[in-house]
Amino acid sequence: MSAPVLLVIAHGSRDPRHAATVHALTARVRSLRPGLRVETGFLDFNAPSVPRVLERLVAQGAGDVIALPLLLTRAFHAKSDIPTVLHEARTGLPRLRIRQTEVLGPSPLLNSALERRLHEAGIRPGARSSTGLVLASAGSTDPEAIAVIAEIARELRHTGWCAVRPAFASAASPAGFPRTEDAVRALRAEGVRRVAVAPYVIAPGRLPDRIAAGAAGADVLADVLGASTELARLLLTRYDEAHVPLARPASLSA
Repeated sequence: MSAPVLLVIAHGSRDPRHAATVHALTARVRSLRPGLRVETGFLDFNAPSVPRVLERLVAQGAGDVIALPLLLTRAFHAKSDIPTVLHEARTGLPRLRIRQTEVLGPSPLLNSALERRLHEAGIRPGARSSTGLVLASAGSTDPEAIAVIAEIARELRHTGWCAVRPAFASAASPAGFPRTEDAVRALRAEGVRRVAVAPYVIAPGRLPDRIAAGAAGADVLADVLGASTELARLLLTRYDEAHVPLARPASLSA
């Protein structure tokens, strides 16, 4: 029996760098696990769409699919958009068995990918004690997603940074979460000698560009998480978690 297909579901963007990064990431997943079929579908802006990918898989005889939302937190897309698309697919393609994984975050592997990008940007472990970090995410109004970003910032504070501030790029940021540029200015006002901005986003696009613009007053701007090895390993971890066979119920004693 063949392994389920891994379908990575990305949001999509008008920015061509977004799709290019997603495809680079899925290519890295394939390189880590040769023989696993990995497909990519988009919710919007890019092709192929998720329904088209699923229709093609059925036409090619696939029976099991593990759908993985390429999302860092459980917000609207994870709770509404993707389940709706998959529900409609199950209705229209009854021969196809689809399981949805958890979103990617939070995970130590994401923190490791973030650390990698900061290291590549020039931050060395010995410099953390004099460096303030802005953890810049895309933004959300979902309380669960907001709480996750705040908790990650608290965890990072215990890894040697002199200060860590979460920030949102979205104009819909909730009260209490500053924009990237405001977080940078706040750290400066507190006397922090050096400020680094780490985008907690997967691929380039409009909101990551807004993070980069807001980081103009910082000393260091790390790259997006992108097609890092850590992120590719995390995709496979979520796939494996969803692929655990269902245990047979224990027989009842007479």
